[in-house]
Amino acid sequence: MLIDGFDTLLLDLDGVVYLGRQAIPGAGEALQEARARGARLAYVTNNASRTPSAIAAHLRALGAPATAADVVTSAQAAARLVAERAAPGANVLVVGGSGLRLAVRDRGLRPVSTAAESPVAVVQGFTYELSYGLIAEGALAVRQGALFVASNSDSTLPSPRGELPGNGALVRVIATATGVEPIYAGKPDPPLHRESMIRTNARRPLVVGDRLDTDIEGATNAGVESLLVLTGVATPADVLTAEPRHRPTYVGEDLRALLEPYPEVRDGACGGWRARWEDGALRLEGGGSRIDGLRAACDAAWAAAGEGRLEEDAVKPALDRLT
Repeated sequence: MLIDGFDTLLLDLDGVVYLGRQAIPGAGEALQEARARGARLAYVTNNASRTPSAIAAHLRALGAPATAADVVTSAQAAARLVAERAAPGANVLVVGGSGLRLAVRDRGLRPVSTAAESPVAVVQGFTYELSYGLIAEGALAVRQGALFVASNSDSTLPSPRGELPGNGALVRVIATATGVEPIYAGKPDPPLHRESMIRTNARRPLVVGDRLDTDIEGATNAGVESLLVLTGVATPADVLTAEPRHRPTYVGEDLRALLEPYPEVRDGACGGWRARWEDGALRLEGGGSRIDGLRAACDAAWAAAGEGRLEEDAVKPALDRLT
C-alpha cells in the first residue's frame, strides 16, 4: 500500500477529509485503516478559526480518529512565530476567532482587541465573524509599528456552494491600508510545516492535500513527498498544467488511494493507458481507471513542460478522454 512507505500523514482538512461540515465519502474509513496500520495522523490545517478540540470533535463525528493533540493549525504556527519575537506576556492584537486567540494565549502571550493596548504584533486568521471594527484596529496597530503576521495566504476556501473568500483575500485589507505585507505562517510557507514536524517527530512524512498552491507547494518547499487528492480545489486540468513546485509525487481520487498499491508510472504509461504527443497536443490511448489515465498524462505532460508549464489547450485532448 502507498501508506506503507511513510510513518506520518500530514493531512489537510478542507477538501481532503471533509467539505464544509460533511465528510468526503470514504475518508473516515481510510483514516481508521491508516491508523490501524501504524501511521501517525496529523491534521494540518491553514484554517485558524477553530480550536484543536473543536476540530478533533468534528473529525470524530465524521468517523475519523482524532484528538486535539493530532491537530496542527496555522494559528499555532503563527503564535509560535510571534512568541519567538516577543517577550512573554506581550499584548498581541488578534484579528480572528477563538482558535487564534487560544493559540496566542497558549504561547504565553496576551490576546487583545484594540490598538490602544499597544500590541507588539497583529495576528490575522480566518473567521466567518470577522468585523470591520477588528480589521480597523489591526490596521491602526500595524501603522503604529506592530509586527504583522497572517495565519495563511489562502485566497479562497472550499465549500459545498463553491469557493469562498479566504484569509489571504481578507488580509489584503490591512496590507493595502498600511502598505505592510504580513509574514505568513501557514502553507506553503515553512512555519506550519515546522510546527507539524516538531509536534509529530515525523521521520518520513507524506503531505496529503487538495490544493497545489498550498499543500503541494508546501511539501515541495519542505523537500518531502506529497499526495494530491481530487476531492477539493485542484482539478485534473490544474494538475496537468502545474509548474514544478506544484507537482505532487502521487495523485489519487481520494484518501482511499493511501490503502492501494501505487502503480508504476513510466514513460507516459500507467495501467492500461499511454500518453503521447501528436501535433502539439497531449493524447491518451488505451483505457482503464480515470486516475491511472491522469497519472499517465501527468507523467508525459510534466516531462514535456520541464521547468515550465503547459497551457490547457495543449492537454485538452487528454482531458477529454478522462471525462
